[in-house]
Amino acid sequence: MDAFHAIGPLLRLLPPETAHGLSLWALGQGLTGGMTGRNAACDPLLESRIWGLDFPHPIGLAAGFDKNASALGPLLDLGFAFVEAGTVTPLPQPGNPRPRMFRLTADEAVINRFGFNSEGLDAFTQRLGVFCDTWSGKGIVGVNLGRNRHSAGAADYASGISRCAPLADYLVINVSSPNTPGLRDLQTGERLEGLLERVITARDVAISGGGRRVPLLLKLAPDLALEEREVIAGVIMESAAGGSGIDGLIISNTTVSRPGSLRSRHRDEVGGLSGRPLFDLSTEVLRDFHRLTEGKLPLIGVGGVASGRDAYLKIRAGASLVQLYTAFAYHGPALIWRIREELGDLLREDGISSVTEAIGADA
Repeated sequence: MDAFHAIGPLLRLLPPETAHGLSLWALGQGLTGGMTGRNAACDPLLESRIWGLDFPHPIGLAAGFDKNASALGPLLDLGFAFVEAGTVTPLPQPGNPRPRMFRLTADEAVINRFGFNSEGLDAFTQRLGVFCDTWSGKGIVGVNLGRNRHSAGAADYASGISRCAPLADYLVINVSSPNTPGLRDLQTGERLEGLLERVITARDVAISGGGRRVPLLLKLAPDLALEEREVIAGVIMESAAGGSGIDGLIISNTTVSRPGSLRSRHRDEVGGLSGRPLFDLSTEVLRDFHRLTEGKLPLIGVGGVASGRDAYLKIRAGASLVQLYTAFAYHGPALIWRIREELGDLLREDGISSVTEAIGADA
């Protein structure tokens, strides 16, 4: 851990994408010093069981940090309850031209326009298979699936499901990145219905081949109008009827909106905005989907989480689990432990005996 922390000041001097790559390299080289947050005592108030999986606490790492499944074990060792790898596309692709990631330090935010840069499923599943062989039972790993830039979409997601279902604890259909042209159109009513039919069929085929039923989640954008949220929720609830459809939602991806409060010189860069300025919008959308799905689907809340109170507000808005990324990049591994401790303290202050009791309390 000391060696990993030692490179922190250096990382802040480097271009953000270079710093990100160096962080992953350091983790992959074992520069956490053998000190594991996973093995630290976890507050029993934070435990939950979702999709048949036991989460020691609700704090996970969002997709985008480890796109190619290169440091899953070390990331779990830092203290995350779960890590979401990806987004991975079937074929390798470079993504958009650099620079494509921008720090908005004064706003504790980031703008990115990566465009699903990915080494592809072959390299990804090989690494994920090694992780499963060497870290079996030591952490929960989800896989975030995307489509190649010039693909129609549904076939790419089906391919990702068939390849990753035997290896992942849950799968995510990402139709909400703003950096792949036309991707967000897959969230619209009829197109979403067709996509869900295809991916659910692919999951059923994986099950019929002797595999287990892997939970299937959908990751949505925060920029949806209320009418769009209502239509999507209707499609989701219909697919979930009978227990054979979508198992949960991730709310939300990055936003294309730009709050007037942004101060950084990079505020007008094209791409998706994440971090502190996304918190209110993503939490509002989360609360809406908890209401629209009648609290029947587990939701993962993402966007602007940087403290135990932030995580608590996401949970009270309807999240069963919470993910972070941007705040982790700014504040480092110590943030994970701090959020866990603060969240446990807040539950006790409110006389709540389990984190599951707080889900949707404000919704």
